[in-house]
Amino acid sequence: MIKKVLVANRGEIAVRVMRSCREMGIETVAVYSEADRKAMHVRYADDAYAIGPAPSSESYLRMDKIIAAAKASGADAIHPGYGFLSENATFSQLCEKEGIIFIGPSPHAINTMGDKITARKTMIAAGVPVVPGTTEPISDLKTAVKVIKEIGLPVMIKASAGGGGKGMRLVKREEDILDSVSAARSEAKAAFGDDAVYIEKYISSPHHIEFQVLGDKHGHVVHLFERECSVQRRHQKVVEETPSPIMTQEVRMKMGEAAVAAAKAVNYHGAGTIEFIVDDNLNYYFLEMNTRLQVEHPITERVVGVDLVKQQINIANGLPLAFKQEDLRQNGHAIEVRIYAEDPDNNFMPSPGVIKHITEPLGLGVRHDGYAYEGYEIPMYYDPMISKLIVWAETREEAIARMKRALFAYKITGVKTSIPYLHRILEVPAFIEGRYNTHFIEENSELLKPRANCTARCVDVAAMTAFVDYITKLEKIQPPVRTHELGSNWKDFGRKRSILRM
Repeated sequence: MIKKVLVANRGEIAVRVMRSCREMGIETVAVYSEADRKAMHVRYADDAYAIGPAPSSESYLRMDKIIAAAKASGADAIHPGYGFLSENATFSQLCEKEGIIFIGPSPHAINTMGDKITARKTMIAAGVPVVPGTTEPISDLKTAVKVIKEIGLPVMIKASAGGGGKGMRLVKREEDILDSVSAARSEAKAAFGDDAVYIEKYISSPHHIEFQVLGDKHGHVVHLFERECSVQRRHQKVVEETPSPIMTQEVRMKMGEAAVAAAKAVNYHGAGTIEFIVDDNLNYYFLEMNTRLQVEHPITERVVGVDLVKQQINIANGLPLAFKQEDLRQNGHAIEVRIYAEDPDNNFMPSPGVIKHITEPLGLGVRHDGYAYEGYEIPMYYDPMISKLIVWAETREEAIARMKRALFAYKITGVKTSIPYLHRILEVPAFIEGRYNTHFIEENSELLKPRANCTARCVDVAAMTAFVDYITKLEKIQPPVRTHELGSNWKDFGRKRSILRM
């Protein structure tokens, strides 16, 4: 059985994996770049190894250094988290070669589902509905133009070798075809080293719905229901919830069966996600499979009551799933938002810097997966996500209210964050009513602009005043005095405001 796990990642996901390991009595090993020497995952782990300079290409993507750290620490398994090497079949194979357990699927499953065209072919053979489009990679303009005219506009051009919105272009007009194909191929080449693209018919009112699956090494596969991920900005998810507000029980059952069939088609073991595009009539089509743990996995954990990281470890240990499909139920409603160190009022520019103060939200039904702390400097080299905020309640209406309350209580100073923007999303009527698709942010751009709000301004002023009060008292160079002689800057601030109003 696995006794020591090296987590080949950083940030909140590294800490999250380590928490489950600690509950299971498994020791953990952190790896870190020069920029992450003081990061929370380094502090939390039982052991830690430096693996190189700040750029991920010289540290977190260096398979040789990670394997060397695993051997030096005595780790018998590696958990890749998400991103970095989590969907790298070569890394999975290297772990196997070195006698280290890779906590994830087989290299075959990663390869098959990682290449979008191969995945489409596999799904067609398994009887899973796919969006009409090409089943062979296209690497020249002439063929791309011919195929697009055959399928009919609008179409989506997508990179065959990757995802995350890179190498993706929507084409609605014939005069845009050449530029869009060229741009998609160029971006795909830069991001994935492969300029091959494929083309799909574009669903005009798409909903992005994904199903969580778990498979063991004995051929058993179950799904843990759906997540609604349609609130997206530039193809990146911003808010996720489960259950989906548009889903019916009949369609849920059919999509769940399709997700299980998709996983079985590649003999999948571990945690994975089958992503679907769903139209307004609830027709669904396979989009892709993520052969790893998803960022938004906590909402599934909260609603279904299953720790997905523990399940990954149990599966890697060769244990069969401890439950069957009929044992799983959805209970209540969960919502997750992603907190980024960025300025949403300045074109979402990254906002690296030192966190001066942080107050994490607490209370019934609130979960906070983060890694930042007061005095921590958010590095500029990586994704600017600070944390994930997850809430659960009996109903969707109550979950929205709880998330708004949690965001209200979440205070971070020193860097700009997406917290105000997320709060505005929750107040848009289309979101409240559950009638939104992947165009939500674009269609509600006016409602998502910052608004003058006296209450919010006063709260911000109060938070800043309290922080200044705290720092001032810390930095005062004077003879010691009794606490009561310092007075209260809060009271002074209130009195000054009263005088100014007169």
